[in-house]
Amino acid sequence: MLIPSIDLMGGRIVQLVQGEKLKLAFDDFEYWIERFSKYPVVQLIDLDAAMRQGENRALIEMICKRLPCQVGGGLRTAADGRALLDAGAKRVIYGSSLFGAAAEGEVRRHKLIRLEFAEELKKTLGEEALVFSVDTKGGQVAVKGWKDSVALTPEEAVTWLEDYCAAFLYTHVDTEGTMTGFPIDVAAILRATTAKQLIVAGGVKERAEVDALDAMGVDAVAGMAVYSGAMEA
Repeated sequence: MLIPSIDLMGGRIVQLVQGEKLKLAFDDFEYWIERFSKYPVVQLIDLDAAMRQGENRALIEMICKRLPCQVGGGLRTAADGRALLDAGAKRVIYGSSLFGAAAEGEVRRHKLIRLEFAEELKKTLGEEALVFSVDTKGGQVAVKGWKDSVALTPEEAVTWLEDYCAAFLYTHVDTEGTMTGFPIDVAAILRATTAKQLIVAGGVKERAEVDALDAMGVDAVAGMAVYSGAMEA
C-alpha cells in the first residue's frame, strides 16, 4: 500500500531532503487534499512541532476533517495524542518521546526505551490508535527532528516496543527526500522483526518499489516522488 505524506512547516506543505534542506513547498492545500482523497490513510506530520519550533495545529485539524490521517510530530504526552484523536486523527504517531536515557534515580525496564510510557499510551489511547516511529540515521535510532540519536538499532527498538502499538513507521533518514530508493534489505530485516503493520519511508522513488515492498507485506510512504511528479498518486 502506498501512503502519501503531507509534511507541514510554516503553514505550508513542504518536502525536505534528509529532514534539513527545503526542496519543495506548496500552499495549494485543496489540490493535494483532493488528490489524496482516494487513499485509505494519509500521513500528516507537523515538522515545526517535531523540531520544537512552533506548530501547525489549525491546518492539522482542517486536514483531519477532510482526509483519514495518521498524525505525528512532537507528541510528548498521552494528552497530546488524545487531543489529535479528538480533532479527527485516525491514529497518532509517537517517536522521540519513546526514547532517551533514564533520569538519575529513575527505575526503568530499559535504559534507553521508555517502555513505561509506551504502556501508558496503550492503556490511555488504545493499541489500535498508536503508530510508533523508529527513525534511523547511520544505523542508530534518530530523535528530536533527527538532530540527536540514541545507541539503539531499529531492530532492538521494534522488538522491545512490539506489544504496545498497532504499527511501526520506519524512516531511513540517510535516504529521506533523495529519491534514490529505499533499501529493500532493511525492510526485509524489519519485516522479520515484527508481526505488526510495518510502514517504511525514505527515498521511495517509483511504483515498482512500492510493489516490491507490498509483496513483502510492507507499506510505503511516498513524499518527494509524489510532489515532484516522479510517481503518480
